[in-house]
Amino acid sequence: MKSSPDTVYSVYSLTKVYAGTNRPANEAISFNVEQGVIFGLLGDNGAGKSTLVKQMANLLRPTSGGVVLYGKPVQEDPFLVPLHVGYMPQTARTLNSLTVSEALYFTSHLRGCSRRGADSERERLLHLWDLHDIRSELCSRLSGGQQRLLQLAAAMAGQPPVLILDEPTNELAPQRRRHVWETLRAENRERGTTIIFITHDAIEAEKTVQQVGIMHKGRMVALGKPSELKREMNQQLRLALHFDPASPPDLPGDLRPQELAEGHWLVLLDQDRVEATLSALDLSRIDDFQLHSATLEDLYLYYT
Repeated sequence: MKSSPDTVYSVYSLTKVYAGTNRPANEAISFNVEQGVIFGLLGDNGAGKSTLVKQMANLLRPTSGGVVLYGKPVQEDPFLVPLHVGYMPQTARTLNSLTVSEALYFTSHLRGCSRRGADSERERLLHLWDLHDIRSELCSRLSGGQQRLLQLAAAMAGQPPVLILDEPTNELAPQRRRHVWETLRAENRERGTTIIFITHDAIEAEKTVQQVGIMHKGRMVALGKPSELKREMNQQLRLALHFDPASPPDLPGDLRPQELAEGHWLVLLDQDRVEATLSALDLSRIDDFQLHSATLEDLYLYYT
């Protein structure tokens, strides 16, 4: 895959087979990530997303293929990734013996900030992620949500030009999740930070992602801008129905709903059938419904 001068990451033919397994965790994955893009990796558990980003962060050696960062193979220089990339894993125990304040100070210092600069960066991050009240707490004693915010802050310490975030909103309350996405969008908009993040929640990522890669069973099954991928799908509208599972609604005989969960159907409708279908529904048996065009979640369901 060709790269441009604005390419941050170039992944080519990347394959990873863990010892003792028959099926590759990743298989023949190739893609580029351009400067200043918010790139979302979607996929269910076991799709190979975390394995992929660990190889991009040079924490896991590929079986074949390779990863290039700013034109250099990541394995050739052990300082290449730490110099340019802030990485947030799903779990991080390396900070457990430090306080929140110490963790942010030392991470900033190790990323190249002077002592005075590390002090300033620590205060910026404590304010940005609302961590002032727990600055003296040991990291090992934080709740799951507090640890996620600290990991985000540590990934951003020193203002690296690239962020790789593995499930950044996992274990966070809804208001905290909203703050995370707002902060990341601002970081991208104001500093031009390239952000690569993993999520299994397509709905949550809808307003943030600018480019998406959809993974399934270790392969990249779709790649591109969401708007371009949506145009490749059929142009039917999506009717989502929520109802009591004990009393499902009646639909016209030729419509075949897709069951997303118990009491939750997705029905694909041609535009000229919307009015007749809605008129035929017994609304007393419907808790809620939404009619919309294709979403990022639809893309995920379509390609997997």
